[in-house]
Amino acid sequence: QVQLVESGGGLVQPGGSLRLSCAASGFTFSKYVMSWYRQAPGKERELVAAITGSGDIRNGEESVKGRFTISRDNAKNTVYLQMNSLKPEDTAVYYCNVQVWRTNYWGQGTQVTVSS
Repeated sequence: QVQLVESGGGLVQPGGSLRLSCAASGFTFSKYVMSWYRQAPGKERELVAAITGSGDIRNGEESVKGRFTISRDNAKNTVYLQMNSLKPEDTAVYYCNVQVWRTNYWGQGTQVTVSS
């Protein structure tokens, strides 16, 4: 079965950095687009960025451009989200996502809190 396990979240000061990881299993990782979404309290879940199996990047949320970078390691079945210059408004639960055979799969989420 498809499993996605996120890690790397935490509390960071404004201007700091974090790298999120999502370990995937249960499907042929290299063939699928992997995405990062986030959901802040009281807001809808929004796409942060996505990456194809071959490494082409599809940007999502405008506010993270130039600060967040998505990448993947197909040998490790892992997708990453490098987050730099973090702002308080980046505070959210970050989720890894894949759509396999028209079914959306989500990880459990990892909390990112940006605060001084």
